[in-house]
Parts: sequence; C-alpha cells; structure tokens
Amino acid sequence: MLNPNQVRKAAQEVVAEIISKKVRDADYLISSGLIDSLSVLKLIGNLENRLSVTIPAGELQPDDFESVDLITATVLRVARPR
Repeated sequence: MLNPNQVRKAAQEVVAEIISKKVRDADYLISSGLIDSLSVLKLIGNLENRLSVTIPAGELQPDDFESVDLITATVLRVARPR
C-alpha cells in the first residue's frame, strides 16, 4: 500500500523537475500552461519509476494531473504495485 505522504513528495519533486520550479499543491498545471500532454506522459513515467508502480492509462482522465493534489489522489486511487 502506498504512503500518501510519499506519493505527494514524489509528485512535488517530479513536477518541479519537469517545469524547473516548485509549485503549490493546488496550483493548476495544465490549464495554466505549466505542463502539456507530453509533460504529463513524462510525469506518469517518472512517478511509476520513483514509486515502483504501474499507473494504468485506461483509468486516467486529463484532469487527474491538473495539480499536485489531484496527482496524489489519482496515484493513490489507480496505481498498482509492480
């Protein structure tokens, strides 16, 4: 079972690496233009590697990656251990 704090920290770090700056957990990432669809794919891959999980694409919606808060909730909801 994933630790919510571990997932949040990983999401914060991955987002910061992709956009080269820190954001608040509730900041909009996609609609603000900070990340695009290619960045979302990188974000998913990086989270899978850091957390040793698989995030099934069929269970994802575009809004699932709008903020660190939503990324954390999504990973906790759909991720499967490797």
